[in-house]
Amino acid sequence: MNEQIKQIADRLKGLREDLEVSVAEMAEVCGLSTDNYLVLESGTVDISVSVLHCVARAYNIELTALLFGDEPRMSTYFVTRKGNGTAVERTKAYKYQSLAAGFAGRNAEPFLVTVHPKPENEEIFLNTHSGQEFNLVLEGRMQLRFHTKDIILNEGDSIYFNAVYPHGMAALDGRPVRFLAVII
Repeated sequence: MNEQIKQIADRLKGLREDLEVSVAEMAEVCGLSTDNYLVLESGTVDISVSVLHCVARAYNIELTALLFGDEPRMSTYFVTRKGNGTAVERTKAYKYQSLAAGFAGRNAEPFLVTVHPKPENEEIFLNTHSGQEFNLVLEGRMQLRFHTKDIILNEGDSIYFNAVYPHGMAALDGRPVRFLAVII
């Protein structure tokens, strides 16, 4: 598995140990069985942003601290220059670039997300998390599987949705799709 995923897993385990939280309690926060949670801490599988979001909310820490290992320091404003956001490529198919990683106490998590095309027979991974989400397609076309619907979004289209419903994205037309995702 990729080194970035291993580092995220190490931060997740370190947080749990620092807070003296049991594996069972952390698994419950994530909505997972104890065994499935321990697999995440092993660093051998990808950890969804939705799981990290649940942990961040439950223990009042910054999501970007889990994703990138940096604590935000700015409290009045934070500028992210084009192409310079803190990035993590969790899998070859998804790349998340935080657009506000240095701002402490964020009420929203803005990301520039790039999704690469997958084979047509590969299922779309669905996740859920508390709160709401906004997606604006900047380049390409995207299939958003939301709850029981497939919604096609073209460049310039946006969607705002309740993120407790299962959702996942796929790039269309054999080209990557880039979109702004804001988790609230």
